Amino acid sequence: MIARRQRVAVVVTALLTAAAACQAHFREHRAPSEGARGHPGPSATAAGGFTLVASGDVLPDSSVIDRAHYDAHGAGHDFRPMLQGVRSIVSRADLALCHMETVYGANGAYSGAPLFKAPPEVARGLAATGYDDCSTASEHTLDDGADGIRRTLDALDHAGLRHAGSARTEGEARSVTLLRAGRALVAHLAYTYGCDRPLPAGQPWAVNLIDETRILTDARTARKAGADVVVVSLHWGTQWQDAPDPRQLALGRLLTASRTDGRPDVDLILGTHAHVPQAYEKVNGTWVVYGMGDQIAGPMTGDRGTQDPRGNQSTLARFAFAPPAHPGGRWEVVRAEFVPEVFDVDAGRVVDVNAAIAQGADLQGVRDRIRDVVLGRGAAQDGLVMGQ
Repeated sequence: MIARRQRVAVVVTALLTAAAACQAHFREHRAPSEGARGHPGPSATAAGGFTLVASGDVLPDSSVIDRAHYDAHGAGHDFRPMLQGVRSIVSRADLALCHMETVYGANGAYSGAPLFKAPPEVARGLAATGYDDCSTASEHTLDDGADGIRRTLDALDHAGLRHAGSARTEGEARSVTLLRAGRALVAHLAYTYGCDRPLPAGQPWAVNLIDETRILTDARTARKAGADVVVVSLHWGTQWQDAPDPRQLALGRLLTASRTDGRPDVDLILGTHAHVPQAYEKVNGTWVVYGMGDQIAGPMTGDRGTQDPRGNQSTLARFAFAPPAHPGGRWEVVRAEFVPEVFDVDAGRVVDVNAAIAQGADLQGVRDRIRDVVLGRGAAQDGLVMGQ
C-alpha cells in the first residue's frame, strides 16, 4: 500500500507540472472573443455552440482545510494546488459549474463535520481553476445560519464567481442566475432536498428547497428572462447508494417531461449529495446526471461506519451544446462525456484518473468502477462516452 501511494504521489506531481504547461499554452492562444476561456472544445463550439463542464460536491473537512493551510505555507489557505490536476479540463470549457456544499467561516473559525465552515479562500481556488458559477443549495447551507450564507456568497462575489441556490435577501432569492456561454444565455437554478438546520426566522427564501412546481415555474421564468438553456442543480438522492433512488427517478422524469410550447423547460439536470458517483441517463431526451460524487472531501466514512474509498471518487460531466436549427428551437447536446476523478487523500489533490493512468498510476480499477456505475442505466446507447 505504501509503495502504491508513493507511486500515485509521483504521478500527481508529474500531472501538476504538465497541467501548468498546458494552462500556459491555453493563455497564450486565447482568442479575445472567448472571454475568460481557452481553446474551443468539441466542434459545436466552432459552429456557435458551447461546452459546459460540471463537477460534484466540494466538501472540505478538517484534513482538507489543514492541507490548504500547508499549501499556503502557513499563511492562510490555498486551494489552487488541490485543484490543479483538473484545471486544464475546467478552464477549457465555455461554462464551468461547481457545487459548493459548505458555507464559509470567519476569523479562522473553520471546521469539518458535523457543522462545516470552510475558509473563504476556497472561492479563490475555484475561480483560479476556471469555474464560473457554483450551486450553493445543500443540507449544509445553514450550518452557520444566515451569517454563513452571507459570508459564502460575499466570498464568491469577491472571487468573481456567480452562484445559485441560496440568498442573502428576498430580492436575490427571486432573481435568476444567467450566464453567457458563447452565443447562448444559460440559466442556472439550484435546489436541495432539505437542510440540517432550520431556516432563519423570517427568511424562508434563504435556501431553495426541492419542489417540482417551483422548479418548473423558475425554469419558465428563466426562459422569459431570455435563457436559451436551463440547467438545474439538485442536491438529492440517498447517500452511499450507487443507483439513483425512486425519488430521483420520479423527479427526473417529471422535470424532463415538462414542456412549454413544445420546448422542454429543463435542458440539463446535475445531481450531487450521494458522496459516490451515480449514473448518467437520457430521460425524455434530456441528460440527467443523478450524482457526480464528491470532488473534494477528506477520508469518508460510509454507511457501514468504515472508510469507503468511493467517497473520494467522482466525475466531471462535459456536454457540448449546439444552437437550434431554427429560431425558438432547442439547444441540443451533441456530445456527452464524463471524466473520472479521484481525490487523493494522502496527497491532498484532485486527480484526473485517465491522465494519471497514462502517467503510470495504478487506477484502472477505480476508472472501471466509475465507468460501470456511470453507464449503468444505458447511457452509452445514447452516446455518453468517457472523455480525456
